[in-house]
Amino acid sequence: MTTPAALLDGLDDQQRVAAEALLGPVCLLAGAGTGKTRAITHRIAYGVATGVYPPGRVMALTFTARAAGELRGRLRALGARGVAARTFHASALAQLNFFWPQVIGGTMPRLLDSKARLIAHAADGLKLKLDTATLRDAAAEVEWRKTSRLSVEQYATRPRTLPTSLPMDRMVDLQRAYEDLKDERRQLDFEDVLLAAAGMIEAEPRVAQQVREQYRFFVVDEYQDVSPLQHDLLELWLGDRDDLCVVGDASQTIYSFAGASPEYLLGFAAEHENAVVLRLEQNYRSAPPIIDAANRLMRGRPGALSLTAASELTGPRPTVNTYDSDSSEARAVAAAIAEEIASGIPPEQIAVLYRINVQSQAIETALDDAGVPCMVRGATRFFDQREVKEALMLLRGATVTTSIEPLFKTVSDVLRSIGWSQEPPELRGAVRDRWESLNALMQLAEAAVPGTTLKQFVDELFERQAGQHEPVLSAVTLATLHSAKGLEWESVHLVGLSEGLLPISYAKDPAAVEEERRLLYVGVTRARRRLGLSWSASPAPGRSAQRQPSRFLSDLER
Repeated sequence: MTTPAALLDGLDDQQRVAAEALLGPVCLLAGAGTGKTRAITHRIAYGVATGVYPPGRVMALTFTARAAGELRGRLRALGARGVAARTFHASALAQLNFFWPQVIGGTMPRLLDSKARLIAHAADGLKLKLDTATLRDAAAEVEWRKTSRLSVEQYATRPRTLPTSLPMDRMVDLQRAYEDLKDERRQLDFEDVLLAAAGMIEAEPRVAQQVREQYRFFVVDEYQDVSPLQHDLLELWLGDRDDLCVVGDASQTIYSFAGASPEYLLGFAAEHENAVVLRLEQNYRSAPPIIDAANRLMRGRPGALSLTAASELTGPRPTVNTYDSDSSEARAVAAAIAEEIASGIPPEQIAVLYRINVQSQAIETALDDAGVPCMVRGATRFFDQREVKEALMLLRGATVTTSIEPLFKTVSDVLRSIGWSQEPPELRGAVRDRWESLNALMQLAEAAVPGTTLKQFVDELFERQAGQHEPVLSAVTLATLHSAKGLEWESVHLVGLSEGLLPISYAKDPAAVEEERRLLYVGVTRARRRLGLSWSASPAPGRSAQRQPSRFLSDLER
């Protein structure tokens, strides 16, 4: 059996202080690569081994099932069996299943598996014709409203950037119709689970008493991602107690669009009297030049930590390269990756990170041409996206007619018929993602060799599609910056670092731009030894529109 003292062996001074701070409100400001998961799991295990924590009364909370599973595995290995490690939703759902028959009566309503599908039915009732992308954006608005703990009436007074087909009055009507239809069908969505759990604790003293008797000690990982709804539910679980440890990094707050706020992390000491605030700043992941770049990027930002190199890793200074077009950038990155693999770096230890999904298309093509296996993480591959498949079918259909028009004109006519426009929509979300995918096809047409026929162009697209379905075991990872969070690679290539892509064009106000900076920080801190940064001056060869380098590069190049 592991002794309490042994559980502290191997921890650095900062981690050890954190592990020994077992009671009262504790805030761990833990930078990227500083071993925060090691610190909190050893802290919990130490509390159990010393008898301070009865394991059945400890709840470790996080945001994904994968992270919760990792916590459980580590705690078991440290001898802390019986400690609950769950997501907020899993904890709230378990409570609802237990208390619903007692408080409400009968069985709990069925969980809704797709908001968009029910919103589509609500839209039909309002005689609204909405495409799939707009339905997904409407679902995101429902989620944001609920995680922000706003009624439909309160939501209607908030300034929001909405799809053009859904101005605020129509969005409000749609949300009311969605809620009515959901109630009629006796269903709950994911946010309702948290709202209902909070409501039961607030309204029923005996529920509050039982919940608080079950769990006494709470640990919350990734606290910078907590929403107002999750924060309020956590406070209800705690009651008048203060044995709460939160862990997070304000510089990695990248889900504000979903209701997350770093203010709860940064304001923890003000909210909890006698709170202990500790910093984990020794980075074990990255070589010093990468750590230096990360520190420069976030210097002076609220809550930013100053990372120091704690490992003996060595590596070159991050490189910054400029290319004429997206395709030339992709080919250069693919060539660099091929050289890295030839030098002995396994493909699975290399990643290409970008801001939006559609950027993967050029990289996928270049890597395929270079004979380098790749896999897309956290997103549907470019040619598997619904709108891309629809466009390919329509383009193939257009080849049966004889046309003397230039290729770009024929392709643009087909894409306009399914929603593409020359100017992008001024909002984030599924509508913008759809436009980006269709625009990528338009850029391929504009970049085609002069004289290319529509049939030749379409045949080439289908050849690319077919070449991307071969299964691979050892492959370079392609991922958006959002889906890369929590991961790390030996070598990371950050592409598309230009104004309009990073920061993204719809990041208009200072708060949105700062979130884009934090996204880049997440990308930079994924790299262990090598970091390549690049951008291209134009989407395609010969295009008159010229991009500017990302404003963030000036900080990274100092």
